[in-house]
Amino acid sequence: MTINCRSQLVDLTVPKVMGIVNITPNSFFDGAKYSDNTSILNLVEKMCVEGATFIDIGAYSSKPSAEFVSEEEELKRLIAIIKLVLKHFPEILISVDTFRSSVARAGIENGACIINDISAGSLDECMMQTVAQLQVPYVMMHMKGTSQTMQSLALYENITKEMLFYFSQKVAQAKSIGINDLIIDPGFGFAKTLHHNFEVMNNLELFKMLELPILIGVSRKSMIYKTLDTTAEFALNGTSVLNTIALQKGANILRVHDVKEAVETIKLISQL
Repeated sequence: MTINCRSQLVDLTVPKVMGIVNITPNSFFDGAKYSDNTSILNLVEKMCVEGATFIDIGAYSSKPSAEFVSEEEELKRLIAIIKLVLKHFPEILISVDTFRSSVARAGIENGACIINDISAGSLDECMMQTVAQLQVPYVMMHMKGTSQTMQSLALYENITKEMLFYFSQKVAQAKSIGINDLIIDPGFGFAKTLHHNFEVMNNLELFKMLELPILIGVSRKSMIYKTLDTTAEFALNGTSVLNTIALQKGANILRVHDVKEAVETIKLISQL
């Protein structure tokens, strides 16, 4: 199971880690923490040293009820940081976290090699065609509505069944226009209650029937800290626990804020 990143085949049969680099002032965990070039470069260097294969850069917070960010502002934030990171770490594989096709295209044209779309093309009708033209790996996440409306849409009769249907439709659409490298993301926390999140985690192995790599993003999310009655700041241990379960159920990529702990989790699980 491989994906092609800048003519480099990345083998996902051994799970990989994707480090999160938020360059938004309002991210749920590290908003405004990395707001200058030095802090961003220090973070990326730390993640690289600790074993991240990918760096996921986002310039538009997708937390529930996140503030609207214009396309121009998103581009302004994102492209400068992609150029900065690649200038200092030219070998790093950058993922662009965006639901806008124009931003995705600009990111790839400036050196990124993966598009990570929280809406799987639902928020921009040009996104899938853009990915097909660029011929880069495409992460398709499950969600409903937008960041502003998704929590009001967390209504399901059978969430696992409905998500499998959602992905089967999205995968068929993507393949029909020539997208070759697809990755699915269950979208923990997106249009899902706490109960839904744990139900999806409990049934995660069923998503392997899609025969595609699975990306898991539970890092410091509310499904952890609300369950433990704590805060995102103290949710690292819970993150490692759920990442361990996800790996045992077939996850191929862990998208995390804390790379070292995720890499260690993968190493330990590999010994079982």
